[in-house]
Amino acid sequence: MDGFDFSPLFRSTIGFDRLTRLLDAATDSASLGYPPYDIEKTGEHAYRLTMAVAGFSPSEIDVTVQENTLLVTGKAQKEEERKNGNGYLHRGIARRAFERRFSLADHMKVTGANLDNGMLHVEVVHEVPEAAKPRKIAIGSTQPVQPQVTEQKAA
Repeated sequence: MDGFDFSPLFRSTIGFDRLTRLLDAATDSASLGYPPYDIEKTGEHAYRLTMAVAGFSPSEIDVTVQENTLLVTGKAQKEEERKNGNGYLHRGIARRAFERRFSLADHMKVTGANLDNGMLHVEVVHEVPEAAKPRKIAIGSTQPVQPQVTEQKAA
């Protein structure tokens, strides 16, 4: 048995399919390992994802946000074999292709990314729009307004 079967949850819940997909992705061992990463809280509403991507240039890494998913992919370009006899005797720095997916909570916004000394830093902030923030409703002492229903006459 490789993982958990969440299909019984689908029979008795409505609208929680995203949660079960998150649990399923978290238990997927194939996505773990490379490249290593850190997630740190840098402020009250700010976070930084740091990935170790030694050997990759900025043109070989893509950072994409779609809906609530942050996708970081890396694909190393092939190096031409050196014709003068110089080449690697040992290649210990892994430059293999990778794809990392991160689920973002609602109202999370990726504000930037930079590559510094083999470390990819992705800045993420939590920005709640004004319409979603709690607002105080004043309680009045006047009579409630009844909605007016107008009848339209058939022609």
